[in-house]
Amino acid sequence: MFRTPNHLSAPVSTRADSIDDDIIQHAWSVLEAVPDPEIPVVSIRELGILRNVTRAADGTIEVVITPTYSGCPAMAQIAEDIGRALDAAKLGPYRIETTLAPAWTTEWITDAARAKLHAYGIAPPVGDGASASATAERVIRFMPSASALPTCPRCNSAHTERLAQFGSTACKALYRCLDCREPFDYFKPY
Repeated sequence: MFRTPNHLSAPVSTRADSIDDDIIQHAWSVLEAVPDPEIPVVSIRELGILRNVTRAADGTIEVVITPTYSGCPAMAQIAEDIGRALDAAKLGPYRIETTLAPAWTTEWITDAARAKLHAYGIAPPVGDGASASATAERVIRFMPSASALPTCPRCNSAHTERLAQFGSTACKALYRCLDCREPFDYFKPY
């Protein structure tokens, strides 16, 4: 009789695996509702800050988060909010880990979050922050090309200008619409 070696056989799902899967799915669902403390209309998952939720061998739920930039002052609040949400859902014990690699990018922001940002009055990122020729310049000075200027979230005009490198937070720049004259934050692409 031919037997498949153990390392080649398909894993057998056990009741414990199924329970773990349910718990992890429930944790993702609970954390989906945790809002970003600086932009409460989007969740930390929609922004791409919530990177992973797993279960360690000892049963501890492990939550991995990545800041929008390494000095983000909201990370302590985000970790506290995650803890409160997991406690309220009776999902414990848990451990929250902040990781800087890979570095967060605006490409992790979901399409739904981009629409919510726009509706909230924040222009979502235009283009990507990873163009080879502009990466260093964007990190240091953030000078978008004319074709990558944000549109006004109030009147949708593309006739905008940058007023300041930083807006209400360091991950945003302050712009003004030259048509409706309203200032607005622009979520800078990284």
